[in-house]
Formats: sequence, C-alpha cells, structure tokens
Amino acid sequence: MPDTKGGRSRVQRDVWITGIGLVSSLGEGLEAHWQALASGSAPVTDVTTFAPYVVHPLVKVNFDTQIPKKGDQRQMEAWQRIGTYAAGLALDDAGIAKNTDILSKTDMIVAAGGGERDFAVDAAILNDLSASNDAGRLLNERLLSDLRPTLSLAQLSNLLAGNISIVHGVTGSSRTFMGEESAGVDAVRVAYSRIAAGQSDIALVGGAYNAEREDTLLLNDLDDFCLKGEFRPVFSGGAPGIASGSMGAFLVLESPEHATARGAKPIARISGVWSERARRTVDGALEQKIKNLLATAGTGVGTAVISGATGARDATEAEAKALGDTGVPVRAVTNRLGHGFEAQFIAGLALAALAVSKGALFPPLAGDLLEKAGDGISRAVVTQVGHWRGEGAGVVEKA
Repeated sequence: MPDTKGGRSRVQRDVWITGIGLVSSLGEGLEAHWQALASGSAPVTDVTTFAPYVVHPLVKVNFDTQIPKKGDQRQMEAWQRIGTYAAGLALDDAGIAKNTDILSKTDMIVAAGGGERDFAVDAAILNDLSASNDAGRLLNERLLSDLRPTLSLAQLSNLLAGNISIVHGVTGSSRTFMGEESAGVDAVRVAYSRIAAGQSDIALVGGAYNAEREDTLLLNDLDDFCLKGEFRPVFSGGAPGIASGSMGAFLVLESPEHATARGAKPIARISGVWSERARRTVDGALEQKIKNLLATAGTGVGTAVISGATGARDATEAEAKALGDTGVPVRAVTNRLGHGFEAQFIAGLALAALAVSKGALFPPLAGDLLEKAGDGISRAVVTQVGHWRGEGAGVVEKA
C-alpha cells in the first residue's frame, strides 16, 4: 500500500504465511489441529496431575523426528525442545527444511520466557533456609554447589533461537524478545514490518511454552491468576482464571516475490500487526484500548475474531465487553489450546490462517457466551490482551 508519511512515497509489500508449525494439546501439524477443531470435540485438559490447577498438556511427541541428536535434546529444557520441534514443523511446511541457501538468509525472531527452574534444588534450598541461622552464607554455598553451569546457561532466553539455529541451520539474523504475551506480538510485528518494508525476504517467527511446571503454576497462583478445579470456557462470565497450555507455534513469513521465485504458495497473508499498552490503572482504559485496536484492524463483513484472551481477571472481562460490541463471531484460542503466554499470539495467528485458508470457522464451544455460530470467513482479527499488561492485534486475510 502507498505511504506518503514524511513526504516520501514508498510501497509496502504483502507478507505471506508460507509455513506453520504448531504442536499443542490437540496434536501436531495443521491437519491434526483442523480435525480436532472442526469436530467440536472437548478440549484436552489435565485436572489431576497439578491439582487444583487446570493444564492443557502437550500431546505425546517424538522429538527425534525434528531433533535427531539425543545430545541436543538432553541439553534443552522442555520449552526449548517444544519450540525447536515446532520450528522444524514450520520449516517442513514451508518447504525450506535443509535448504541451506534459503536458511542462511532466513531471519529468526523468537518470543521467549526466562527459562525453567530446577524445582527440586529450589525446594531443597528453601527447606534448608527455613532452619538456618545464617541464611546468607547458606544460600551462597548452596547456589555455588547445587546449580550446575548448564542449568544457568539453559535459562538464557536466547538459547531457543540458538538451538533452532544449531538443529535446523537457520543462520540469518536472530532476535529474541521477552515480555510474556507482548513478546509474541512484537516478534510478529517486527518480522512483518521488516518484510513489508523490504528489509527482509523471509523470516521464521514463533515461541514456545511448557505449562506442565510446578514453579510457574505457583508463581501465577500467588497473583491469583490460575484456573482451579474444573475447566471453564474463557468467556463463561467473569474471569475463570488462566488454564495454561503447553505449545509451540512458529510461522514462516515471506514476501510474495521470494515465495513465488521458489514456487511456494501462501497459506494466508498478514495485513497488519499492532502492539499497544493501556494504562490499566485508569478505569475503562483497557476496554477502550481494545476497542481502538479492533477499529484499526476492522471488523467488517467476512471477519471473525480469534481471541487470545487469557482468562485472567480484569483483562478478560475488559476484552469480553469490547468484543461483545463488534457483532462478529468470536473464537477463543485458550478454550482449545490453553494459554501459552509468549506463544499465544503466534498460535492465534496459526489458527486464524488455518480458518481463513479453509474459508470457515470451527464450531463454537458450548458454555462460552461470546462464541456463536458463524458463516464463512475471509479474514480474521487476532487479539492478544496480556494477563497483566500489553495489548496487541493482527489481521490475517485470504491470500
């Protein structure tokens, strides 16, 4: 589209999605997800392993198919294995796996958390500290003796990108964003903007989350964010709480010129990504920010909303109010996959691209007050309202 801002004319290129790698509680790959979504089957949840918390566990995965070296797998934490696996699925889907010429020019942008804790070591140290008369000395000694160097290294957020580079040979530029849900929004926003502006031709962008962790469940519960007891739809009235979900979601984004030159066809196209931050301490500011994002993205005929609502208090209630005024069909990612924090927005884009490419919405979930039956769609607005900060949206259209 033409842009004359600043008195200079430039043309933005289209941005195609040419590959999707998605693994979650529903399965792995696009076809498995579409079959699960289209069947209207109940979400896959675990309410006993981490009771009272509700978790969407990762489907059983044979990591050997995408990470063939056992040594590589052993030095990764679970979230890194999930992400590296999903990245491989995206590269396979785009038809560029093992193509060293293209992979050497493929930019990579990853949304990552801060790594996983060694829960057993943490628990042992805390127990000993409670009985110690010299907590400072004990803590220093235990940290030096109990934490292996590889654990400290594995907690570096940019090691997911490093592992993808090592395992799959993606050796273009690399960027890692932290910041929970907003990290996923900004990762896609930057990849999209670089390709649209002609600064990049092809990019791998994505994130991963391991929900089956006692430490993060405890951390979220300390802030009273977790869904407990039984599964409830995210828009079932009020805010049910966060049911976290293990997932890996990666997209291959590409300029039409680059894709066409190698004979690739689009799954869908991204026509805009916006990242914002409301002053949540101001009454009504969050709801208004979401409405502004929806107005910018557009909710006309043929549009559906694929919501990344978390289930967290305040944020979910504000989004429900804003979405209720649009009059367009809504589908919540969390109802199907759980909430994957950094990976959630990218997973939403993947489901949106899948629905747009099929020209149809998957059935609504019973008990969700916003999910209604919808006709065929040609575009989808993907929302992401962070559980305690950060808002964003993106538009996926039929290519």
